[in-house]
Amino acid sequence: MVESHHHRSTLKQQNKSFKSKYASKSAIKRTAKGKTNRASPKSHPNTPSAAQARQNRRNHAKQAQLQKRQSLVASTRIFNGVDGAPRIVAVVPLSPDVKPSDVSKGLAEALSLSSEECPETGVWKIKADRFKTSLQIINLPYRSLYSTLDAVKAADYVLFVLSPTTEVDAWGDTLLRALQAQGLPTVVSVVAPNPSLDAKSRPTILKSLLSFMQYFVPSQTRVYDMHSSADRMNALRALCEGKPDEVRWREGRAWMLGEGVVFEEKGEAKGTLKVTGVVRGAALSANRLVHLPGRGDYQVERITSFPLPRHLRGNDAGMDIEPTTLAEPDADEADSLVSSNDPDDLANEQTWPTEEEMNGHGPGQNGNDIPDAKEGTTPRKVKRVPKGWSDYQAAWIVDDEDDENNEGSESEEDGEEMRDVEIGAEREVMVEGEDEMESVTHRSVAFEDMDMADEEEQLQKWRSRTREDEEKDDMQFPDEIDTPLDIPARTRFQRYRGLRSFRTSPWDPYENLPKDYARIFQFEDYKRTERSVRRRAEEDVAVVQPGVRVTVHLKDVPLEAAIVAAGTPFVMFGLWQHEHKMTVLNFTVQRNTEYDGSVRSKDPLILCVGPRRLHTRPVYSQHTQGGGKGYNNVHKFERYLRHGDMYVATTYGPVVFGKQSCMLLRETKDLEAPNLVAMGTFFNPDTTRIIAKRIVLTGHPFKIHKKTATVRYMFFNPDDVRYFAPIQLHTKYGRAGHIRESLGTHGYFKAHFDGPVNQMDTVCMSLYKRVYPRWCEPWTCKGNVQSQVDGDAMEE
Repeated sequence: MVESHHHRSTLKQQNKSFKSKYASKSAIKRTAKGKTNRASPKSHPNTPSAAQARQNRRNHAKQAQLQKRQSLVASTRIFNGVDGAPRIVAVVPLSPDVKPSDVSKGLAEALSLSSEECPETGVWKIKADRFKTSLQIINLPYRSLYSTLDAVKAADYVLFVLSPTTEVDAWGDTLLRALQAQGLPTVVSVVAPNPSLDAKSRPTILKSLLSFMQYFVPSQTRVYDMHSSADRMNALRALCEGKPDEVRWREGRAWMLGEGVVFEEKGEAKGTLKVTGVVRGAALSANRLVHLPGRGDYQVERITSFPLPRHLRGNDAGMDIEPTTLAEPDADEADSLVSSNDPDDLANEQTWPTEEEMNGHGPGQNGNDIPDAKEGTTPRKVKRVPKGWSDYQAAWIVDDEDDENNEGSESEEDGEEMRDVEIGAEREVMVEGEDEMESVTHRSVAFEDMDMADEEEQLQKWRSRTREDEEKDDMQFPDEIDTPLDIPARTRFQRYRGLRSFRTSPWDPYENLPKDYARIFQFEDYKRTERSVRRRAEEDVAVVQPGVRVTVHLKDVPLEAAIVAAGTPFVMFGLWQHEHKMTVLNFTVQRNTEYDGSVRSKDPLILCVGPRRLHTRPVYSQHTQGGGKGYNNVHKFERYLRHGDMYVATTYGPVVFGKQSCMLLRETKDLEAPNLVAMGTFFNPDTTRIIAKRIVLTGHPFKIHKKTATVRYMFFNPDDVRYFAPIQLHTKYGRAGHIRESLGTHGYFKAHFDGPVNQMDTVCMSLYKRVYPRWCEPWTCKGNVQSQVDGDAMEE
């Protein structure tokens, strides 16, 4: 067999691939296969060389350093010079066995100054010529919480004094948490001098105290030992050099620590209060009100200068210089003390009808006067409902076509009359007359009432569940309540309403508002108002710049507000425009992890926000994720403020601008040792926020036949069943249904659900009503203050 021989073809033609002048971006990416080409820095003519780039980085770093230095000089310029403002240092003892005056004397001795004039408590000023500044020290007494809070509000530095032998007790821990929630300036921690300690134990004690302070102030790097002269000088250097930290809520606000307070009585126990000090923070305006913590808001009569005596030299030495007026309020621009509206009780008064209206000839009573519906609008439909039902109840009647086709229409009760009600176009038209209605009937159910004794026995057995079952049910359905036996449910819950959907059902925010809402102010656009207020503050001309020593004259101040307790600081804060007007305030708060007491809505608490303190009874609601309003701005009311979650506390109060911190305190028998309940920040002043309280009425499925069940223990008379029939039912296992008819005289009813019902299930009905907070009152700093807290609410 001869094998065939094949030659390799030499005529195979290979054409060149097609080259396009344009390639798409996707084609270029496919060709590159993820690779990127980076041009060399030396390839571009405008690209600097490596040496030039190094020089540019050095110049940029030098400019940033110069900018920081200029910012530091500008921020500390207020403290420099002969007439510079002193640095305010609040000396806070955290243990009962330490004295703040010992620490203040140690600082004076480090400057080689005499410490004989140092008071045990109160304000003391020393000159630190070595650092070209001065210190205004506030020695605060132990267990004086409110004075400490006020002093720290106006302080540039906080000097915490720790004991080397005694631990910080519960009061000191509460004070640290309260100051942390309020906002702390620069913190310096020291150990009180104690010569009884040996040198070996001191490093261990300092290390332990540093770990404790870093829990509250993480920026702390060391704790100074006042027994050591070197540490005293280092602590003094930390107070006299550098820029104090800014407190967020004080931004753009003016304040002043009173160095001298003089009261001039002008009759009727009122007069002019003269407060002397250095303006700090922002410019102080004579057109705006000022707030004295624990004393209220007051108007400024004028602001005058107060030069120091050491400025008088030469022939003028020893002569008195008349103070000059620096700013006076403008009659057209000055704020008034009106904080709330005066509601007119007769504005919405119901008047008697006139004779013409009673005779049927009044306006709108003639049928011809009713205008026709506009073309294209939704026509009204007529539906048959039982007699005695309101329009609100009629709107809840559900016409399910599937139920009508499968189950048939429900038969009317004997002797029950029907009436026509106009409802929306989405309702089905049901025309009166047997010829035009579908006459489908169902089998009648024979029902017999139980004996009263048996009924009571079974009811008590149903309500006497075990504690474990009640706790489990409360965790799953925390709003369940029992229907009262002695009061009809329609009377007990007449202010409640049903909602088809809590998140989407409309709710008019101006419906049935309480009288307190007529007293408050509301914003059309809060953010725009805040921007306008800040811009107007910058354009105000009747102001005194920070760093100037002045005397502020406050008019119409009562005598009790001018009394200053010995050893307590007198602080004054400037307010922005509208910040004295009452409105609805919302705060996002979270429970203090160290407080284990029960906190219910409307419990009396002390609200501390910015420079103010108020006696208030806030209500709590759920905080929507993201802080939004949702579709209808309806938020669920919370009966308790629980640990872990973030809640919204709503109360009445003066207007707040900016992101101010807040905290809630609960008074005890010791007024200077309240409990810190919660901390948070200001949220918004939304007056249309609807806080809906939910209650859940529960019933027990007595007899079940597929999707139909006989329910008991939800109501106890047939009138209540018919009254609440339009509201939708639901079960704990997720079924939804409606009341079909009342059975017997003990409140039993038949209900139809969208699926089979389990015998172990529970039938529920959710009802809602809007809740409002109570009116707040300003907190007073009187020693014999009578708290509005009831005796049973006071804690040990």
